[in-house]
Amino acid sequence: MGHTEADLVQLLHTGPFHLALRTAFAVRGLPLQRVQHHLAHRGVKVGVTSLSYWQQGARRPQRPESMKAVRALEEVLQLPDNSLIRLLTEDTVARGDVERPAARSYRSLVEASGAVEALLAELESPVDGGLHTVGHHERVRIGPGRELVGRESQHVVRAHRDGIDRYLAIHHGDPGCDPARVEVRATENCRTGRVRWHAETGVVVAELLFDARLRAGETYLFGYGFEDGTGGPSGEYVRGFSFGGGQYVLQVRFDEAALPVRCRRFAQASAGAPRGGRSDLTLSGRHRAVHVVEQGVRPGILGIDWDWS
Repeated sequence: MGHTEADLVQLLHTGPFHLALRTAFAVRGLPLQRVQHHLAHRGVKVGVTSLSYWQQGARRPQRPESMKAVRALEEVLQLPDNSLIRLLTEDTVARGDVERPAARSYRSLVEASGAVEALLAELESPVDGGLHTVGHHERVRIGPGRELVGRESQHVVRAHRDGIDRYLAIHHGDPGCDPARVEVRATENCRTGRVRWHAETGVVVAELLFDARLRAGETYLFGYGFEDGTGGPSGEYVRGFSFGGGQYVLQVRFDEAALPVRCRRFAQASAGAPRGGRSDLTLSGRHRAVHVVEQGVRPGILGIDWDWS
């Protein structure tokens, strides 16, 4: 499998450590014996077998001398300082010795009842779903009545354990939303499985079944969407992240009959925290849209809000 510099940059953001290391070896075109030679020139002794185990995820560098070797690897592989060390520090070990990103409970991300957790439990979802995001491009449409008409996602994920074959997508409608009337669409490389909703909170959880069963480290691209249009006037779109991840792109497009007077980006550490990271967004003329791009998503909340007057 070929690897590019872009793949390496992405993995240095998202991990896990062993996949980032393996990709760095491939992109730099260095066989393990050559890497060992470079390390020895820097006074660091590490065996080829250890390097092989590290890149396979069979073992993790933990002892002080191993951590010294990882710092030297950053230099040999021409990687940013502390990029591999950070992955080792942030990763937690899942079953099968495969790393997964640190999590924050969904309850701390959204101001809602336990509806989401209850629906996830009903669909027998593990805490992290076995996946983390490599890239997510989301398009939101606001209709002529200022309502959230729908949204589409193109999502790239990476499995951090074997056997993952589904993703649970969550839609939280605006006040007045009738979740029983929200339509789930599986548009690319997946199909719709079970769908559950909670009437009082407007939450819909949809099971999207992949066309393949993933092994640890494999990526998967799929597309899906929700058609809503059942709620009242919308004033913001918010995305909660339980896990650190890759790139997130959010675009909000407005109907020409309902244009806001001001749009802003914002971020929050949790649902109860103050909104920070605010910046004004300029509505494009012909396409009537604003967007934000976040390169290395951290656990928390990102969104766009707008004023109608």
